[in-house]
Amino acid sequence: MNISRVLVADDHAVVREGLKQILADDPQFDIVREATTGAEVLDQLLDGRIDILILDISMPGMSGLEVIKQVHREYPKTAVLVLSVHPESQYALRVMKAGASGYLNKSSAPEELIAALRRVASGHKYVSPSLGEILADDLEHGFEGPRHEALSDREYEVLCMIASGYSVQQIAEHLVLSVKTVSTYRARLLRKMGMQSGAELTRYALTQGLVE
Repeated sequence: MNISRVLVADDHAVVREGLKQILADDPQFDIVREATTGAEVLDQLLDGRIDILILDISMPGMSGLEVIKQVHREYPKTAVLVLSVHPESQYALRVMKAGASGYLNKSSAPEELIAALRRVASGHKYVSPSLGEILADDLEHGFEGPRHEALSDREYEVLCMIASGYSVQQIAEHLVLSVKTVSTYRARLLRKMGMQSGAELTRYALTQGLVE
């Protein structure tokens, strides 16, 4: 049996410790490295000795979606399993299109996490039944998707945070951006969405199931 070397990327220590405990008794997986930001992830991958990256999509600084794209481009043999607090309807489709091998909600049972890791370790995609429905719906509708699909990854991230009740200042602090930059993203996505206010963005996000 080949042992998969795992890098865990999450800015919450309790999550990293929890993953260590879940995988401690499974001889197939060995958590050998940790990271708390996207930049740290890329540093930890430089020697190409990581088989699986377990990635939280929402970390300070560099966008998780950008991390996935860069890992997929530069380290194609490293499988990326996204483990996120966000519902699948919010990010799963984007992360799969960016090059991730699977998407799992943090509320999932440990057994499902192990199953997902074994799936991606074997070179396959992990698709839960609910994610399968999302992917099937995307294929069915082709390019006639909802308006938010036209947003860039960063604009989409800002949209979801605005709709979740974050202020511009809070978004700037979380993403390690200036308030001016976040305001620019906000203005840009409002223009692309054809809307005038954050309240409109929130209503749209709720009707589309992008936030709970």
